[in-house]
Amino acid sequence: MSVSIVVMGANGRMGATIARMAQDSDKYELAAVVGRKEHEERLNIWGCEVSNDLDVVLDKIDNAVVIDFTVPAASLANAKIAAKHNTPIVMGTTGFTNEERAQLEELAKTSPMFWAPNTSVGISALTQILPELIKILGEDYDLEMVELHHNKKKDSPSGTAMRLAECLAEAKKWDLDKVANYHREGIIGERPKEEIGIQTIRGGDVVGVHTVYAMGPGERIEVTHHAHSRETFAAGALRAAYWLAGRDAGKLYSMSDII
Repeated sequence: MSVSIVVMGANGRMGATIARMAQDSDKYELAAVVGRKEHEERLNIWGCEVSNDLDVVLDKIDNAVVIDFTVPAASLANAKIAAKHNTPIVMGTTGFTNEERAQLEELAKTSPMFWAPNTSVGISALTQILPELIKILGEDYDLEMVELHHNKKKDSPSGTAMRLAECLAEAKKWDLDKVANYHREGIIGERPKEEIGIQTIRGGDVVGVHTVYAMGPGERIEVTHHAHSRETFAAGALRAAYWLAGRDAGKLYSMSDII
């Protein structure tokens, strides 16, 4: 079975990677690309339906899956359009507020939707393994995280860092909003035991590096995930699209539902 794919923002780095990988695989058909009106001429290279309006595209194309790695406001708008057409949508957008995520969860009750701040298999595995590690280590280990990304990334901390931090907080039964520390400067005093430090580094063309530190008496454990290429995320998104095709609505699916 091949799955028809509609790629949002195919003029961008992530969208272009997804479109290219969809064309290179027998499992997918690149049915349409959608981008801003001023980019439409550039998008003609893909040899498929080109538009600046997802609503118009979904009027023409049946049984497709939309893939969206854009920005929160655009992704939420696209999710509403997909729901209107009962078209599955895969979102890898980061930076959603809690209110926006709640809207996605509500939309997902009526139309098939998938969202993950990181679509790599490795990160999905970490979200399942880290809580168990933290529980085993117990109370004497301080938890910190450092994330590195390229200098074009707009949100901070990364969506992946926040998802990993949520896993740590859940394992500790802490409220992340109360224990997260994103910045240290000056005379700050001793480190509280109930704290998760999340620090951000930006520069160059780093695709993504996340390191979780568990620092205890006489030892330190470091767990690091390196993303070497955007193809890692694109492959995960396409895998999610293939999986989501034909699924029923009911919940906002994630990588843990696939793996």
